[in-house]
Amino acid sequence: MILELADIRIQPGQQAAFDEAIVRGLVTVISKAKGFRGYKVNKGIESPERYLLMIFWEQLEDHTVEFRGSAAFGEWRAIVGPFFAQPPAVEHFTLLAKSGA
Repeated sequence: MILELADIRIQPGQQAAFDEAIVRGLVTVISKAKGFRGYKVNKGIESPERYLLMIFWEQLEDHTVEFRGSAAFGEWRAIVGPFFAQPPAVEHFTLLAKSGA
């Protein structure tokens, strides 16, 4: 399994609207993508305009080729993109270790 980690910074004062938009985009668009295995979204406490989006993919190419090359990527960006203060920093990770909790 691959973890996509997106560090998202949004425009100040848009948190409530972005909270709704990101969940809507995940549920209606990303969750239907090939290789999608789940997601988590964390909001910043000290930095309320910062979000960490974690999406779990079966394979790296499910995100980098299949999803990004599809019309669904445009749908996703149309939902969340207007809130971005800058392009998100996106990286991919594999699991090294995990606790039981």
